[in-house]
Amino acid sequence: MSTTPLPSQQQVNATPKQESITGVVERLTYYSQKSGYTVARLQRPGAKELTTITGSFADIQPGQTLQLTGFWREHPQYGLQFQVVNYKETKPATLTGIEKYLGSGLIKGVGPVTAKRIVAHFGIETLEIIETQIDRLIEVNGIAKKRIKLIKNAWETQKAIKEVMVFLQSHGVSTTYAVKIYKQYGDKSIDTVTHNPYQLAADIYGIGFLTADKIARNLGVPPDSEFRYRAGMTHVLSEAAEDGHCYLPQSELIENVIKLLTTADHQPTELAITVTIKDMALKDELIRERDADKTLNCYKPTYFYTEQNLAQLISGRLNQPIAQDIPRVRAWLERYSSSRQVSLSTEQQQAVEVAAYSRFTVITGGPGVGKTFCTSTIVSLWKAMGKSIALAAPTGRAAQRLGEMTGLEAKTIHRLLEFDPRTRSFKRDRTNPLPHSAIIVDEASMLDLFLAYSLVEAVAENAQLLLVGDIDQLPSVGAGNVLADLINSRKVPVVRLTQVFRQAATSKIITAAHQINRGQYPHIESISNTPQSDCLWHGGGFEPEHGVQAISELIADFIPGLGFHPATDVQVLCPMSRGLVGTRNLNNVLQQLINPPSPEKVEVTRGGTIFRVGDRIIQLTNDYQREVFNGDVGFITTIDTEEQEIIVQYQEREVTYDYADMNELALAWSVSIHKSQGSEYSVVILPLYTQHYMMLTRNLLYTGLTRAKKLAIIIGSQKAISMCVRSTKSQERYTRLQERLIQVALQ
Repeated sequence: MSTTPLPSQQQVNATPKQESITGVVERLTYYSQKSGYTVARLQRPGAKELTTITGSFADIQPGQTLQLTGFWREHPQYGLQFQVVNYKETKPATLTGIEKYLGSGLIKGVGPVTAKRIVAHFGIETLEIIETQIDRLIEVNGIAKKRIKLIKNAWETQKAIKEVMVFLQSHGVSTTYAVKIYKQYGDKSIDTVTHNPYQLAADIYGIGFLTADKIARNLGVPPDSEFRYRAGMTHVLSEAAEDGHCYLPQSELIENVIKLLTTADHQPTELAITVTIKDMALKDELIRERDADKTLNCYKPTYFYTEQNLAQLISGRLNQPIAQDIPRVRAWLERYSSSRQVSLSTEQQQAVEVAAYSRFTVITGGPGVGKTFCTSTIVSLWKAMGKSIALAAPTGRAAQRLGEMTGLEAKTIHRLLEFDPRTRSFKRDRTNPLPHSAIIVDEASMLDLFLAYSLVEAVAENAQLLLVGDIDQLPSVGAGNVLADLINSRKVPVVRLTQVFRQAATSKIITAAHQINRGQYPHIESISNTPQSDCLWHGGGFEPEHGVQAISELIADFIPGLGFHPATDVQVLCPMSRGLVGTRNLNNVLQQLINPPSPEKVEVTRGGTIFRVGDRIIQLTNDYQREVFNGDVGFITTIDTEEQEIIVQYQEREVTYDYADMNELALAWSVSIHKSQGSEYSVVILPLYTQHYMMLTRNLLYTGLTRAKKLAIIIGSQKAISMCVRSTKSQERYTRLQERLIQVALQ
């Protein structure tokens, strides 16, 4: 048997000389969704060992036969590799290659098992049969007419997608999103991309301005194109919204747009951007408004009108008083306390009385101050008053907790308002309000501008709304700072609970949280084999490498030794996604520890991430079709390589994703502290290192710590903890809800 020799070391060290090799892709070691950079293993004809290839690929799947041009190089850590300069796909010439090609996930309806049957029946003519006589697949055992139709459609779609891929690749752009582009535009894909590539950024999740701009430049769209300037403006405002802002001052918007649009051969002038802003404002693509300081602010229209309308809605409700009978409420409270042998603090009694007769009430306070007991008491009072009560929270987990503590059904806000995925809107609104006379929403700090508006709009005019939340937590992931704006406006009835109850004070988690809130370094017990506290500190060294090791040891030994299960009880919460102790790296580490590969677990690689049956995952964006929302967490129960689908079990139901939509998902063994809002976990591990200094704030540490129900472990340096405690400069958010509430009240 002949073998293909590897190049000699002398050849490798010499000036790189391009040559060509051919082989079948055996597996992907790494693939970057953003850049297309790939590390793969190639089976060359006659070679005993696999060859490592590296380079940028438009689309690459195991089983593809590739003809590669490039040169050999010696990597100091990974050894000999073939650096690919360019490549082309050829039809596989061997039965094994055809089988791998068909079963690679290329065609929906054909997985490894079906591919094996097809190739066993048709042999070397398999691809020709599928291309020209696909109905003959009925000859293959186990393939019905329905499956043939599915395969036929998938094969035709795949050919069309390939055209899109080739088109994009010819313009120097990674085609990772070719499937999504084709699903969005169909046969008009190339026409749409050619006419206005910036449309991609508006229509397709995962394709941002930078990718669209790269396509545009390669298509020859000039850098001062009106399309480009407008798309740049929209992108900067969208980025600001992701940071929580409802608008940007015009001067800041201009500065950021110039920075975004400046290239080596073009720098927009301030005048040109100002002209574009004015033109967009004239066409109502932007709203400009001056504040009390005469600063000119720029909004996307939806943000402006939603903020304005929310202030008017709230003010309108506050102007509808309810007839009060406080003595009757106090008499009921006395009977209630006596029958249950409980007593309310002065603050709690005030909260119940205010909520009893206010159209709109806010109750806020930290852990252990009795928000839960207060809420349950108000529910009992409203029941006694004959009110129809609805309970809701922004997330499924928070809704479940609210239901457990009150004994009534609680829903997510989206379910309460009856979200319709077809229209991407709520069925409940001011024309079809909620059929309840009293509504309680917990975890109100998570309410962003749009969800808050939809909620208030759906409350009937004669109904009451109670928001319960912790003002000291991080603000919402979405734009706005609703709870803080409501409280700071002093136009909404607010009761702040501050007294920590004796039974709660026994928890060192709660004690530490209040110390952090007061700007004090928390009293945290150093970790030991027999911990006496529910709040521990593990030094983990000063370098992130030690933190990764410490987390691994805790997951593998310490935490199971305390009776907790890492797969279901433990959540690692990080300040950031980047770095060794960021969510991205820790997810890979924890996946290997908690859910390692095995022959029984099907897995699929997307965007350089391995998704495996049994993995905990998080939804990254609002998916209105599937009714899953940013921050929802579930577990992968099934990966179907034939149908190219992945099934995730969320708290309430199963949800099915196509492979093409898997960029909406990420591993959730480790998540950001921001994403953890509204959730509680039995055990929380918080890695805090000075490398994350930009994110280290008091409310970040406070929020992360208070996610723990039974045990919190902080890993890292004391300096990083001190930085958190000292830093109160939570990023200021540009919102004007507070000012609008004040203005409307004065009218």
